[in-house]
Amino acid sequence: MQGLYQDANAIIKRAIEANMPEASVRAALGNHSFTGDIYLAAIGKAAWSMAKAAHEELEGRIKKGIVITKYEHAYGPLPGIEIIEAGHPVIDENTFLGTQKVLDMTKELKEGDELLFLVSGGGSALFEKPMPGISLEELQDVTGQMLASGADIVEINMVRKRLSSVKGGKFAKLCAPAKVFTVVLSDVLGDRLDSIASGPAAPDLSTVEDAMNVVKKYKLNLSDKLLGYMQEETPKSLDNVKSLITGSVRLLAEATATAAKELGYTPHLLCAEMSCEAREAGRLLSAIARQVGGGPYSPKRPCALIFGGETLVTLKGKGKGGRNQELALAAAAGIAGLEDVLVFSLGSDGTDGPTDAAGGFSDGTTVARLKEKGIKLQDALDNNDAYHALAAIDALIKTGPTGTNVNDVSVILCK
Repeated sequence: MQGLYQDANAIIKRAIEANMPEASVRAALGNHSFTGDIYLAAIGKAAWSMAKAAHEELEGRIKKGIVITKYEHAYGPLPGIEIIEAGHPVIDENTFLGTQKVLDMTKELKEGDELLFLVSGGGSALFEKPMPGISLEELQDVTGQMLASGADIVEINMVRKRLSSVKGGKFAKLCAPAKVFTVVLSDVLGDRLDSIASGPAAPDLSTVEDAMNVVKKYKLNLSDKLLGYMQEETPKSLDNVKSLITGSVRLLAEATATAAKELGYTPHLLCAEMSCEAREAGRLLSAIARQVGGGPYSPKRPCALIFGGETLVTLKGKGKGGRNQELALAAAAGIAGLEDVLVFSLGSDGTDGPTDAAGGFSDGTTVARLKEKGIKLQDALDNNDAYHALAAIDALIKTGPTGTNVNDVSVILCK
């Protein structure tokens, strides 16, 4: 099994390296002509890396710039660019501080100027100014309710947009008459521009009715004031924005396949839009793993079966974990006793839920090793406590913050 783990770690390293945003940002800027003064705003978990690439590509042409990223996701100063680290996935005071600095900068924009807007996953929590009268505590409460409900990112962002002064295309309107060139690293399945970071510079495709259906579906507890804002429509067209998507989960999955092939595995990219409960995804992967080599129409060893996407966790317990850790743990029962089979899942940004892990591993011995530690697999799942279960058997994936963010990848690796 040691060889499988070594191969898995090599695949993880190569796939993430292939999806770092610097090259794609440089390519986007190389094909775009700026005519007036250039201002820069970068938001999201990959904001620092994207801003660094822009700074180097534009060679001192940026008049002023601001980066807002997650704590510990900035890797040093950038000349002429202010860096603010803030809370994610739940906003904090630094979120408001950084956003206000960006808004103050946009007041300097004039006709002929251009704002280079670099957007990556996590931007919804990192770029926020609430509608008048809404407090930080109220937004934190709503965010917490939605994260615990099992709502997907598109649904969550439908609500966020209507409680925000900058989301849902509102930020682009504040930049007018200046132009906005948006370069996007997508962490949303289907690459919906209006959902990535809640679409600050994208026309909103969702309606009041759509947003209210989310409120009803997940029984969100909103005050009359918040419900009032939910009834206000968002911009449906913008004439000062050009947007370009430069990275996505499909590219992450393809890079994973390439890395596996280089190590001698036959790769099969089975899905790039996996979206379901994490534990259900784990059970599905384990069922597929049991079929490898099982007949004339089954994948043959050695192989790597690859799934890209973003699963969900409906919180019912009080444990610690993330969707990728829960997926890996849920796969353990189905592959118990199988030899030369490894399931792993991780977030490309290096973080999974409110933990310091990117994801987790499981193999045919996971259930037995947990039992030796006095941990029952089902109890850990019921308590949403995948982190502590996997930590007990040294089965967490820890990459540290990676500087990119293009959803998750899950792999069945068979020798």
